[in-house]
Amino acid sequence: MSFAASLIPNDLRPIYEKVLQDQRLTAEDGVKLLETRDLFALGAIANEARRRRVGDYVYFNNNAHINYSNVCALWNVCKFCAFGKQNKVDPEGYTYTIDQMVEKAKAYARLGVTEFHMVGGLHPDMPFNYYTEFMAAIKQAVPDAHLKCFTAVEIDFIARKFKLSLEEVLTRFKEAGHGSMTGGGAEMFHPEVHNEICKGKMPGSRYLEIHRTAHKLGIRTTSTMLYGHIEKPYHVVDHMLKLRELQDETGGETAFIPLAFHPTNTGMAHLPGPTGYYDLKIIAVARLLLDNFKAIKSYWIMISPRIAQLSLNFGANDIDGSVREEKIYHFAGATTPMLQEQNELLDLIRQAGRIPAERDTVYNILRVHDSVPTAV
Repeated sequence: MSFAASLIPNDLRPIYEKVLQDQRLTAEDGVKLLETRDLFALGAIANEARRRRVGDYVYFNNNAHINYSNVCALWNVCKFCAFGKQNKVDPEGYTYTIDQMVEKAKAYARLGVTEFHMVGGLHPDMPFNYYTEFMAAIKQAVPDAHLKCFTAVEIDFIARKFKLSLEEVLTRFKEAGHGSMTGGGAEMFHPEVHNEICKGKMPGSRYLEIHRTAHKLGIRTTSTMLYGHIEKPYHVVDHMLKLRELQDETGGETAFIPLAFHPTNTGMAHLPGPTGYYDLKIIAVARLLLDNFKAIKSYWIMISPRIAQLSLNFGANDIDGSVREEKIYHFAGATTPMLQEQNELLDLIRQAGRIPAERDTVYNILRVHDSVPTAV
């Protein structure tokens, strides 16, 4: 018996056997995994699934965030959000001009950035051409950069505001230089949770429709789930299985990114937020349930570089990237740095005994940095 197998208690052994036989896990399996208190057994099962499905590469990229505006029509709807502000009334509200975004992009490009991650609030006043023109201007200034722009919520808002179909919005954005979509805005699909934390925001079914439409147009997306607030295990499993169904249908998702709730400065500041124990549980269960996702991302800016490093032995195989300027979670009290230099990311990966692989946005490997030294 292997060391990993010796860690598995009898109640989780049937799930472990399914992993060894490449069998798909059920909703009941997912709930059982989330309810177990045996974190190390869960990690051992997830790590085995990771090893079998995707190998020992850990991906990262050289990216930068440009949050173009925090003015948001839903500023008082999302209880978990500290980023959205009420137009010009709030002194913390801002909107970048196109020239400001181009200058940021050019400065980041000089640092080797290959991806610009660009999302913002649902601005009630900006014209449609604001979005197409800032993408076109950045692509003209930095033609080799990949523009990973907009959440499904932004696409939905823009389509409804300008009375356009989803296909029309996404096609016109693609023509302007839009490369792929971010995964934000999913929150938690189950209506019991959705109606409590963001009632009035588009439902999970619309999120899935927008991602499905993007995939049909050849636009890849990531997907997310906000956790660590009021959800129960069956809510988490429901969310993951809906994403698994979509991925079965389209294959258009590049990565799943669990997003840890930060309560500070939000309408749910009375909640404690997730623990490191729960962070690792969510990542492990994602690896096990989302068997058709190549990448399970450990977003260091939300859970800390140290927990992100630990997660590499709990099923994660992507540690995001350099990031450089992140506002959304820092408005909500995140105390992590806004930048991880490449050598810091390499150290995190190497010390976990894994192989650092620098990637582009859609997971083409740009460079495998070195073989793995003995883990410390």
